Amino acid sequence: MARWNSTRGVGRRSATLLGVAVTASFVLAACGGSSSAGGDASATAGGSSSAAPAGDTIAVSLITKDSTNPFFVAMQAGAKAAGEKQGVDITIASGKAEGDDQGQIDAIENAISTKQKGILITPMSTGVNDAIEKARAAGLFVIALDTPPDPADTVDITFATDNRKAGQLIGQYAAAALDGKKAVIALLDIFDDKVVSVDYNRDQGFLEGMGIPVGDPKVNGDEPKSGKYTGGKGGDYVIVGNEATGANEEGGQKGMENLLAKNPDINVVYTINEPTAAGADAAMSAKGKKPADYILVSVDGGKSGVEDVKSGVIDATSQQYPLKMAELGVQAIVDIVKNNKKPEVTPGLDFFDTGVTLIANTPIAGVDSKDAQYGLDNAWG
Repeated sequence: MARWNSTRGVGRRSATLLGVAVTASFVLAACGGSSSAGGDASATAGGSSSAAPAGDTIAVSLITKDSTNPFFVAMQAGAKAAGEKQGVDITIASGKAEGDDQGQIDAIENAISTKQKGILITPMSTGVNDAIEKARAAGLFVIALDTPPDPADTVDITFATDNRKAGQLIGQYAAAALDGKKAVIALLDIFDDKVVSVDYNRDQGFLEGMGIPVGDPKVNGDEPKSGKYTGGKGGDYVIVGNEATGANEEGGQKGMENLLAKNPDINVVYTINEPTAAGADAAMSAKGKKPADYILVSVDGGKSGVEDVKSGVIDATSQQYPLKMAELGVQAIVDIVKNNKKPEVTPGLDFFDTGVTLIANTPIAGVDSKDAQYGLDNAWG
């Protein structure tokens, strides 16, 4: 497939080395002061924090899905920096890995028992909803970051990327890059045993961007496995399959290997995030695939990922902004605690949209994108 003259390196650094190894179910690190208050949390009416005197210490937990994914590491750094500026004690916590509901539940319970004012959380799944509701009933203001919960009103508000749009952008790019050729598609998701909004919105958004009809918009894998895509110049498509990757490099490589075993002619690879893309690239390279043989798209927009766009490892990525999510989350809790001022969602959405930009070093007519230098100038990590 003659597309462009980029080169993909066979070897690449592991994006996860940017993270911090975690062996416990969650890690606690206070920033700007101590968060050691104990005792039972007292409930307030309405399930949200009441205004507090301006001089009171505001303690907040940031609970991410893990502490190794560079996206969450960047979010943690953003929350710490915002906490220092605002005089907020930030407790960092996480699950062991994607899918560790109990790790997040334990961290929520800790925030309640230490009488914190609020929680910022990237909710793992609906499995943490009851714990979130318990926290709100105890008077904590709970904000979701990156991953809107299901239902949306499980939390007070969500600051997140429009993940549907993020998927649609890379789908539009992939369809246009095919230039009418047949698409043999690999879909590398997070889970195959959990339903998480970020997972299905990116996957289904990608298919929508390609111009492939989806079934249930909240279910991965129920779309027609072959037919016509209408994006770009349009053409035939076949979906080789969906693989759960855990949103990490190892899972991406294993998932890609599994799909290549089913069909070695894959020429379009959708990945849930850039660590997964790194694993997919390693698997393709190991099979002797050359840069012009396939289109690799992803979501994240971290420095490492955008560098891979620049070098041709990733063809296009939807850049999101975790530092902005964290900063807005900290500010929102300060506003509600000190001034009883609640944030509002973006009109027409059930969350506050923190923005998304398509980054592609090779522009394609009809697809709005920014180049890799723009991506690096605005990258996190």
